[in-house]
Amino acid sequence: MSFRPLHDRVVVRRIEQEAKTKGGIIIPDTAKEKPQEGEVIAVGPGVRDAQGHLHAPDVKAGDRVIFGKWSGSEIKIDGADFLVMKESDIIGVLETAAV
Repeated sequence: MSFRPLHDRVVVRRIEQEAKTKGGIIIPDTAKEKPQEGEVIAVGPGVRDAQGHLHAPDVKAGDRVIFGKWSGSEIKIDGADFLVMKESDIIGVLETAAV
């Protein structure tokens, strides 16, 4: 099944964090917080302004993003968990540094 978000909505898959701290301490599942980092899976066409002009979203599929702690609605598609959120709930895009 495929899912196409509407307007300025974005589908994000959470990226799980390490189960260990940098010092080697293992964090149990009950103590973990939900990650606030994810990968954009699908993006809607954008939002229309009052004059009817379409404004394309700034994110695209494949981007790694940081989003707010309580952002989005959790959905399940084909047994996989995703978040659907408005583009404005995304705080920023993580970019890799050029070497």
